[in-house]
Amino acid sequence: MQTIWLTGAEWLAVLRIGLGLWWLESWRHKDKKGWFERGTGIAWAADVAAKHRWSVVQGGFAAVVTPRPKAMAYVVVYAELALGLGLTVGLLTPIALVGGLLLNLLYLVLMIHDWAEQGQNAMMALISLVGLFAMSWQTWSLDAAFGIFV
Repeated sequence: MQTIWLTGAEWLAVLRIGLGLWWLESWRHKDKKGWFERGTGIAWAADVAAKHRWSVVQGGFAAVVTPRPKAMAYVVVYAELALGLGLTVGLLTPIALVGGLLLNLLYLVLMIHDWAEQGQNAMMALISLVGLFAMSWQTWSLDAAFGIFV
């Protein structure tokens, strides 16, 4: 593969790190006090799920999230942090890429009516797929430094 400036593996690392920074920004801009103390994030998602056109989304949300809103708030917020850190430093990268892909697909399905959210989550999912199948942890990562997933 010929590229300008960096090698192909380095460009994949740039893509992986950029995705990690995107997850960190998603974590950073969240009102943690609102999510954890007032339940604003899960309440917003519950409202979206209740109006969803697919009954499986409504039922799934009611079965999984509604009974444990506080725990799910922590899961969402700290999953985004863990994904961001893992991808940025390249630690357990394939696991982070699969986790991020699944979370983006979940967000994509939940936010089926919101074009802006669909675009963001579709792009993040696509980057996760490329990073996973191109093994983006081979360069500039702790995985490579420690010989993990070689």
